[in-house]
Amino acid sequence: MSSENSSADDERRPADGEQRVWDVVVVGAGPAGASAAYAAAVAGRSVLLLEKAELPRYKTCGGGIIGPSRDALPPGFELPFRDRVHAVTFSMDGRFVRTRRSRNMLFGLINRPEFDQQLVEFAQKAGAELRTGATVSRVEQHGSAVPDRRTVAVVLQGGETILARAVVGADGSASRIGAHVGVKLDQVDLGLEAEIPVPETVAEDWRGRVLIDWGPMPGSYGWVFPKGDTLTVGVISARGEGAATKRYLEDFIARLGLAGFEPSISSGHLTRCRADDSPLSRGRVLVCGDAAGLLEPWTREGISFALRSGRLAGEWAVRIAEAHDAVDARRQALNYAFAIKAGLGVEMSVGKRLLAAFERRPGMFHAGLTGLRPVWKAFTGITRGSTTLGEIVRTHPAVGRALTALDRRPPVAEGAGE
Repeated sequence: MSSENSSADDERRPADGEQRVWDVVVVGAGPAGASAAYAAAVAGRSVLLLEKAELPRYKTCGGGIIGPSRDALPPGFELPFRDRVHAVTFSMDGRFVRTRRSRNMLFGLINRPEFDQQLVEFAQKAGAELRTGATVSRVEQHGSAVPDRRTVAVVLQGGETILARAVVGADGSASRIGAHVGVKLDQVDLGLEAEIPVPETVAEDWRGRVLIDWGPMPGSYGWVFPKGDTLTVGVISARGEGAATKRYLEDFIARLGLAGFEPSISSGHLTRCRADDSPLSRGRVLVCGDAAGLLEPWTREGISFALRSGRLAGEWAVRIAEAHDAVDARRQALNYAFAIKAGLGVEMSVGKRLLAAFERRPGMFHAGLTGLRPVWKAFTGITRGSTTLGEIVRTHPAVGRALTALDRRPPVAEGAGE
């Protein structure tokens, strides 16, 4: 350890009878939180990572790792792939089935408990301290629990108080930290998923191939992601269609010939997208990942948004921790918000327009992905990480014009071949 780091540690070490003040406390040990903790710890700060569950823990998630997720991982991170995808079968509520293949891998599939645990271990190796079984009830930036204006109090269930110079909220889509910050949401979707163990003969049929099925409700779709001897089968649609969404999943599983296999896990989860004017900070508290409502609105892909926003939150939390007054802390928080909006915000804006167009004309999307080479090329570029939705719209004016035209056109009854 360098003498510079040693002196910094000495400054942070509490005197006898004083409560320790952490540089950064991160709430939630999913991909966003683990990434934030890693980024702050690598910068040499004292970091405490709080998680209410015991690890590893299950999370409702397809587990697809696309290029942007891979590129946001810590150096040396070995992805625990259960399968590598080279083919995608597309269908429209079971009809108009077509498979497209690629020589190169499109994306990889992981089990979330394993992936999340590995991310946390990387944060710990970087110097972060993990504490599980710790449920945060609230954070306070004023009042008797806060010794000075440079400190945030993180209050756990049971009354214990932890002090920090900066806090990162990464505690999921029902975030308590998000509520403190005032996160506003304008899109909420219900995802239902089943983990279905299958015999080797069935698993072999799915190896290296996923299924994407455009569903019967506007904006809905289903998926099959193979992971060795288990298929992750799920559907997602707008909240408020609970019974129809459950029926879609049951019909989907039956149509695939999988109804005779007992799921090892059946689960549900609400995904929430932020409103455009939703805050990303309050005082010395930042939010990232699901807690901030950061995910791609059309596909509801959240892992890459969690990893990227988590890393940024960890980096800017370090700067907030070093801020000596509220003005400087506010400046750093605004810089974090700008970094999020300039990258992920642009992708979300395009994703919202795509979702609106997809809700109105799913058959056109299906026809494009299965029959038009430029559309398939764009899809593969996004999954591999060589481009983004924002870059495609920016560099291909025709795409922007097409989206604008779709924004204005009324929905029509359509089939896949129109």
